[in-house]
Amino acid sequence: MKFAISPHMQQVPFPPISEVQRWLADGPYAGAEPLIDLCQAVPDYGPPPELTAYLATLLDDPQTARYSPDEGLLEVREELCRHYRAWYGAVIDPRQLCLTIGASQAFWLAMVVLCQAGDEVLVATPYYFDHVMGLQALGIRPVLLPFDEQGGGLPDKAAIAACIGPRTRALLLVSPGNPAGTIVPPTELAELLELARRHGIALMLDETYHAFIPDMDRPHELFCDPDWGDHFIHLTSFGKTFALTGYRAGMLAASTAFIEQALKVQDSMAVCAPRITQQAIGFGVRHLGDWVAANGRMMQGRHDLFCRELTRKANPFTRIASGAFFAWLRHPFIGRSGRQVSRLLLQQAGLLTLGGEIFGPGLEGYLRIAFGNLSEAQIPEAVRRLRELSLD
Repeated sequence: MKFAISPHMQQVPFPPISEVQRWLADGPYAGAEPLIDLCQAVPDYGPPPELTAYLATLLDDPQTARYSPDEGLLEVREELCRHYRAWYGAVIDPRQLCLTIGASQAFWLAMVVLCQAGDEVLVATPYYFDHVMGLQALGIRPVLLPFDEQGGGLPDKAAIAACIGPRTRALLLVSPGNPAGTIVPPTELAELLELARRHGIALMLDETYHAFIPDMDRPHELFCDPDWGDHFIHLTSFGKTFALTGYRAGMLAASTAFIEQALKVQDSMAVCAPRITQQAIGFGVRHLGDWVAANGRMMQGRHDLFCRELTRKANPFTRIASGAFFAWLRHPFIGRSGRQVSRLLLQQAGLLTLGGEIFGPGLEGYLRIAFGNLSEAQIPEAVRRLRELSLD
C-alpha cells in the first residue's frame, strides 16, 4: 500500500475474535478433546421453526428483495412500540425508532449524530471492545471509568461525575454487561439519567442482552417519562433474542429530533436494514414472547449451573461478576496477560476464551467466558478443563 490511511484507524486494535480465529488457523491445539467455544456470544440454538417457516413464505414475494424506508417498515416499528409499551411501560411512537444492521450499526449512527472528532464519551470498564474500537475509528476520545471489582463492575456515580468535562457528550453503558454480565439496577439507571440531565449529556444504554434478565423483569423505568428522549438513547439487538445473529437485527431508539438526524447517516451508510430481517423482528415481537421467556429461563439455568460448577471443587479461576451470556473471571497466572492465558487454555485445554486486556487497560488478570454458547451438558466439562489446567 503506497497511500496514507486515517491515523484514527491505525490506533484501532484488530478485532479480538478474529485474532482468536487466526490462532485456530495456526493450529495451536492438537488435543484429543473437542474444542469448546467460550469466545463469541452466539446462542447454541437456532430460531424457532415457526419463525423460519414464516420467513420462507416471504422469499417468493418480490417486495422482500426491495428497499424499505430508511428508518424501517412502519408496521414493524409499530409492533415494537406495542412491545415496548407492554414491557417497559414506554411512552414511545414509531418516529422514535430506526431499525439497523445490528446494534453495532445503531451505535455508529448514534455516535456520528452525537459527536465530532475530539469529543469525549465516558465508557465503563470492562467495556465492550467494539464500542471503543468504533470511538477510536471516529476520532472520539473514550474516557475510561475505573473497574470496581468489589462492586462487581457497577458504575460509580462519583467517579462518573468527576470525569465529565466540557467535551463530554455521553455516558455509555451496557446492561446486562458485555463482558461481565453485570445488570445495572433500575434505581441506579434512574440516578445516572438524572446525572446526565444535570450535565446536559446523553445516557446511552446498550441493552443487547435485555431478554436474558432473570425472570424477564422490566430493565428500567426510563422510557416511562414522556420526555425520555431529552437525555436517553437506547441501543439494542434482536439477534440474541430471536437467535438471528447472522440476520443483523438491531434498533436505535431516541428522540424524534435525534432520529431525524440519524436518518441522514443511515441513508448514506446503509440505506436501510434488510427487509427480511425487519419482518423477522416483527414476527418475533408478535408471536415469540413465550419462546423468548423460556430461553431466558434456560440461560439463567446455565448461568447458575456454571457458577455452581466453578465453586463445586477447588478452582484456581475466580468468578468476579456474571450474568446473561457471560462470566468475568480472575485467572491465577501472576505476571501473565489474559491473552497469554487464553492461548494457554486453547493449547492445553481446547477452550476458546478472550483475555481481559481486550476489555480495557489494566485488566490483564481477567478472562471473559461466554457460557451462553454452551448446552447445559457442556458446562461441567468446560469448568473441569479450567479446574484441571496446569499452573506450572
